[in-house]
Amino acid sequence: QVQLVESGGGLVQAGGSLRLSCAASGRTFSTYGMGWFRQAPGKEREFVATIRWSDGRAYYTDSVKGRFTISRDKARNTVDLQMNSLKPEDTAVYYCAHYYRPATLTSTRGVGSWGQGTQVTVSS
Repeated sequence: QVQLVESGGGLVQAGGSLRLSCAASGRTFSTYGMGWFRQAPGKEREFVATIRWSDGRAYYTDSVKGRFTISRDKARNTVDLQMNSLKPEDTAVYYCAHYYRPATLTSTRGVGSWGQGTQVTVSS
């Protein structure tokens, strides 16, 4: 089992920046990928960005390309999400996700562990 602890959410004005961090502990030796999903009120959880652990290949949903950057630190078992040029539609609870075996890194289906979630609110 892998435990995930997120930090870095908050309230920011449109156009501002936030950085989310997620630290993994436990059975991290079997990490295939990590990343971020988000869920707005009344909506389903959706893919935001993920990163493949072996080579650092990153995946982004179209709406955040050019604004968000995901990165990983293999030694510390952490994944960060730098969010720039934030928009009100980015408002959601952001969840860290851990994949422990090969899977489609843009889908929730392969996620083995979830973080508790951190709120991101972007005001207009």
